[in-house]
Amino acid sequence: MPTASSRAALVTLPMAITFAALLSTPLWLAQVGLYQYLALEIMIWMLFALGYNLMLGTTGLPSFGHGAFFGIGAYAFGLLQQRVWASLWFDLFGAVLVTAAFAAIVAACISHRRGIYYALLTIAFGQIVWFVSIKWHTVTGGEDGLLNIERLPVSLGVAQFDLKSNEALFYFCFALFAAVVIVLWRLVHSPFGRILAAIKQNEVRAAFVGHNVWLYKWLSFVIASAVAGLAGAMFAMAQQSAYPNVMSLHSSGFVVMMVLIGGGLVSFWGPVIGALFFILARDLLGAATDTWLLWYGLLFVVMVLWKPEGIAGVWQAWRRRAKHTMPVVPKKEMAHGPV
Repeated sequence: MPTASSRAALVTLPMAITFAALLSTPLWLAQVGLYQYLALEIMIWMLFALGYNLMLGTTGLPSFGHGAFFGIGAYAFGLLQQRVWASLWFDLFGAVLVTAAFAAIVAACISHRRGIYYALLTIAFGQIVWFVSIKWHTVTGGEDGLLNIERLPVSLGVAQFDLKSNEALFYFCFALFAAVVIVLWRLVHSPFGRILAAIKQNEVRAAFVGHNVWLYKWLSFVIASAVAGLAGAMFAMAQQSAYPNVMSLHSSGFVVMMVLIGGGLVSFWGPVIGALFFILARDLLGAATDTWLLWYGLLFVVMVLWKPEGIAGVWQAWRRRAKHTMPVVPKKEMAHGPV
């Protein structure tokens, strides 16, 4: 019998469509009146949401303070660059490791909890990190944030590429995005991912059959947070700064909304749809009214009440209906034509 990992293709059709759509943005984005930085920001939030969905959608762990790890990655990238070594690869991977280390400590404290208690603890830890980022002026810059973060060149040994333009940074971040998406896809469709799904279905039963539930919850939290740290480091490069507001409770809520409205509970690609929908709604509704978040919130409420599975759930339901309504062609007609 083939394993889950052998059944999962390395590159799927939705993955190819996502990669192709992102790669083609420099060719057509300006033609429709948009700008390249928008595609870069959407891709960063897609990465953040996909990592977060490993917890919420795959493992069933509700973290409402996950913006803290996005912010830790942003600050770690800037501080490593300015105070340790201004090297892109060192700063980037250092930011991921620092974020994962913080996440490992937090996960060790909360992985024995379930449900609402787990969610409340994530909020508490997230608010602690946000408060420290505001008050520790000598390190974080306080409410002004950490400024003057540079877009360092990419050094590949024999060649070096500059990342100062939004387009160059976009292609570099796309390479990181594609690599992480493939890793997450394989992870979710591996035996490890199946155990995470079992924990989501019934944590007690997963423990009863012999799985170390605490360890798997810990790993899910740390991996998702490491991805958030990478997205935060990419965001710091894009913004050339790091601010406390990315760690706030409402910013943590944004990624939850992206995952839920996109359909992350039923589809690996739900967060991609949700991040795209959220950022475009923010820019398009924001251009029409300052109260765009109110209207987006109302739309989110309607979506949750009408179709909790999100946009991906609507698509899946339509496909099932279309499949059931397709006329069945008799085998004789298929082989020999009409009789």
